[in-house]
Amino acid sequence: MNDLISSAGSAQIPSSIHLEFIRSVIDSGEEGGVDNVERFHRALFLNQHGADLERLRLERQTSEERLAALEPRLQQTQRNLATQERHVPAIEDGIPDDQPTAPWNLWDRLMFTVAALSVLCLLVFGVLNVSFNLLESGIVTFSQNPVRAYLWAALLPVGALAVKVGWDFLRSRRARAIYLWTCLSSGLIAVLVWVTAYASVYPSLSQTTEEQIAALSVFSDTTPTDDSFWGTTAGGVKRLDMILVAAQAIAEICLSAALGIYMTQVYQRHRPVRLAANPTFAQLDEDRRLLEQEVARERTALASALGHQCRLEQQLAVFVAYARSLYQREIAARLDRTHQKRLLIEEMADQLRSRLADIDRIGNAPEPNGASHPAPAGQNGGSR
Repeated sequence: MNDLISSAGSAQIPSSIHLEFIRSVIDSGEEGGVDNVERFHRALFLNQHGADLERLRLERQTSEERLAALEPRLQQTQRNLATQERHVPAIEDGIPDDQPTAPWNLWDRLMFTVAALSVLCLLVFGVLNVSFNLLESGIVTFSQNPVRAYLWAALLPVGALAVKVGWDFLRSRRARAIYLWTCLSSGLIAVLVWVTAYASVYPSLSQTTEEQIAALSVFSDTTPTDDSFWGTTAGGVKRLDMILVAAQAIAEICLSAALGIYMTQVYQRHRPVRLAANPTFAQLDEDRRLLEQEVARERTALASALGHQCRLEQQLAVFVAYARSLYQREIAARLDRTHQKRLLIEEMADQLRSRLADIDRIGNAPEPNGASHPAPAGQNGGSR
């Protein structure tokens, strides 16, 4: 069977087979010929395209059923998503961080700035003091490579940071308070020790120049003979110098860590509320996106199946209508031919009657001499 319809305005239908069927129906003289022609052509169309039409109907039904199941799920997901927030307060120690914080004021800003500058000064001055002492000690490895002295002194800021990190790892408020006061006390004690040791070696401010010159001696004994606590060690190092360096390092480390802890506490009072991504919102949003994609695919499939189904149904309607028009045209053509034959027969009959009338008129006309033609036998007398 050829293509049924090439376009909406023109039809390409094999008319020979259909005309034979239509003529046979007309010749048979059956009643309901139009219905027979329509049934025949509908069956002929479905014989070729019935499987496609049924497949499209099944695809349409499947898409409608899937849409009926997906659209309520999508609507429910959208409603659930509307009740969720994209971000929620962060959880710290099992407590949501949803408490509003106080705005920054002038005092807290000033104290935070002073503490930051103090930490910076302590660390910088500590590194410089230790590095200069190492360079002035005369040790070859530091005098030849001054960078090593600065790297050696870098232990001070690292130690202060380590002490501060230890406070961050604590979770109990009481443990943090004990840790802070211990650090602060250690730093203050180290400062007191350093001040005491420094005062013991600092020259007396009340001495005059003559007294200081008189105290000088030309002969000095370089051999360490003082075995007291404030004397020297076996290596020739004064214990007082060791106490000064150790107290200074401990004070710088502990006080820097304490100031860092104080800065953290000030910041925590004024920091903004920390927000984290809501996992429920993320999951619902992902479900909504996937459902929208599935709904879009099913709607596209439904539109495609519905379009092809409508196209085949319209082709069937056009095919049947065209067959019905052929039937009606053939009927009209036969009626026209019958009418023309009737007219021709009537015309021939009229001509024959006029000829017969002329023959009868000629046969009954009198001759010129008054004689009449003998009547044919059987016209002037009855048979006996």
